[in-house]
Amino acid sequence: MSGIFESEHLLKQKLSDLLGPNKISKERSSDFDLSPLLKPQKNELQSAAVLIPITFDNDGPLVIFTRRAKHLRNHAGQIAFPGGKVEESDSSDMQAVIRECFEEIHLKPADVKILGMLAQHDTVTGYSISPFVGLIKNHNKLKPELSEVSEIFKIPLKFLLNKKNMQIQNYKFNGYQRRYYTIPYGPYYIWGATAYIIKTFSDLVENYEQA
Repeated sequence: MSGIFESEHLLKQKLSDLLGPNKISKERSSDFDLSPLLKPQKNELQSAAVLIPITFDNDGPLVIFTRRAKHLRNHAGQIAFPGGKVEESDSSDMQAVIRECFEEIHLKPADVKILGMLAQHDTVTGYSISPFVGLIKNHNKLKPELSEVSEIFKIPLKFLLNKKNMQIQNYKFNGYQRRYYTIPYGPYYIWGATAYIIKTFSDLVENYEQA
């Protein structure tokens, strides 16, 4: 990636530009894009929202991830962005993601600046995810809510957006091959919807830099 990520000020400026309402493709993505034969004829989706939380340290911009608690019924132990289901009490998807981030990693609303949203992503598990991108501060004060999150960790943004670090894996499911994106990083294995959302983000930045 180019030098747009070399300083926090420049990062905020450029991300605000590329995430503007007229810059985002409204065409949603789906876990089934790589495996169209597995897509059900009817697919009722629950609204959800996640945050791609970007922070800075001496090494540059970093993205914060969570590892879901192993005792959870769904997606136990998986790597994910903080976020969750949109509840009836939430006034918007953005309000839902801010609430979920506080509940999961104790990210205070005052410590996050939402810059925009990527195209929505539909999952094989029945969710329609709104992925928000935000800059956060006081990341050293974050702590996992152990009933939901077992670990909080960071990965360099440049690593995540580099297409060379992305792979497509597959496994057999009900007689069909299911294909999905993966982004391995040390002991962490990012895959499925989370990896697809990162790929969408990478595509957006790449197109922005080539424009």
